[in-house]
Amino acid sequence: MHIVLKRPLITEKSMKLADKHLYTFEVDKNATKDAIAKAVTDKFSVKVVGVKTINVKGERKSQRRVRKFYHTTGFKKAIVQVGKTQKIALFETPKEEEVTVTTAEGEPIKLKEKKDLLGRTKVRVEKGGAGAAPTTQRKVITGK
Repeated sequence: MHIVLKRPLITEKSMKLADKHLYTFEVDKNATKDAIAKAVTDKFSVKVVGVKTINVKGERKSQRRVRKFYHTTGFKKAIVQVGKTQKIALFETPKEEEVTVTTAEGEPIKLKEKKDLLGRTKVRVEKGGAGAAPTTQRKVITGK
């Protein structure tokens, strides 16, 4: 048995479509709409309402430094529509949470905590938090 779903296509446009319950995947060239619907239902346990497929042509690109061209391979893209109450967690946009942390000097700082698509945590410190001088700027690098 061959693999029908190759990978999810996560772009700005596909994330906007995900809000409308439309999810985009790269699929096998020989996959049918029924096979794609069955694969999505089995993998993510959602009810598939409709499937639209697009054959994306390969592009002709020029190489850097050399006057030659190469062709990228084409692929098949499927846009899968699921039920109105169902979601695929892979396409959910992370939400920010605000957390207050005290430093070693006892200054409270407001942090915005955000998780990326892979579940790692990124933390950003706001400028001029409570107790900090307005010119003070701190960076906190996490998520590795």
